[in-house]
Formats: sequence, structure tokens, C-alpha cells
Amino acid sequence: MNSPRSLGASAAVRCRACKHDLVIDVSPERFEQLVAAAVDVIPADLARMIDNVVIVIEDEPPADDPGLLGLYEGVPLTERDSWYIAAMPDRIRIFRLPILRMCQSQAEVVREVHITVVHEIAHHFGIDDDTLHELGVG
Repeated sequence: MNSPRSLGASAAVRCRACKHDLVIDVSPERFEQLVAAAVDVIPADLARMIDNVVIVIEDEPPADDPGLLGLYEGVPLTERDSWYIAAMPDRIRIFRLPILRMCQSQAEVVREVHITVVHEIAHHFGIDDDTLHELGVG
């Protein structure tokens, strides 16, 4: 599952200001289920187009960017060409604890996980942050 830090484009979802000091209790196993559920609702036609990407869940983002909720590291489909052969998988990293810190309820966690996963997968398809914000995703 390890891949280079970045093969090209890098895009991220940043945490809005945390609302409180308490952290919602969601186990790593349950959080993984929420991420899987978010992936499962992607329309089948789009899901079939996801290529050479792995989704990993980590507790914390890099120390130099503690507000990250998710991060896409790789080469978006729109930028791949004939040189993109036998490449290491792109990586989508979802950061569990920042998401839990910003939410006040289980329902908010489910919503934020969904938004973050969709946002990062959109980057895999080459959709930039400005377009995602216009569409209301992230």
C-alpha cells in the first residue's frame, strides 16, 4: 500500500475550525466502514473509471499541515498519457482524527467522511478545488 509521497498533482481537503474540544468516538473499524460506504455510493459508471488508486486511512495528517481532512497524491486521470505504465498507485489519504474533532455528532461524521472521500476521488478525475467548491463539494 505504500506509494511515493506524490507522483504529480496533490490536492487536499482542509479542516474548518474545530467546533469544540471533545472528539466524537468512532473506532478505526467503524471509520473504515464509513469510508467504504462513501466509496460504495459512487455511481457504477464512475467507479469503473477509478484506476490505480488506493485509499488509506490515517489518524493524523502531516505535522506541517494539521488541518487536512484528506489528501490526493498522484497523477489525475486527465494528466495521464502513454508514459503512465506500471506506475505505483495514486493514494488518497483520509485523516480520521481531524474529521472527528470537527464534528459534534455521528451524523456529522458520516457526512464529513462522505464529502472528504468524494472530494479526493474528484481530484483523481482531475477536478480542481475551485470547481469542487462551485459544485458544493468541499
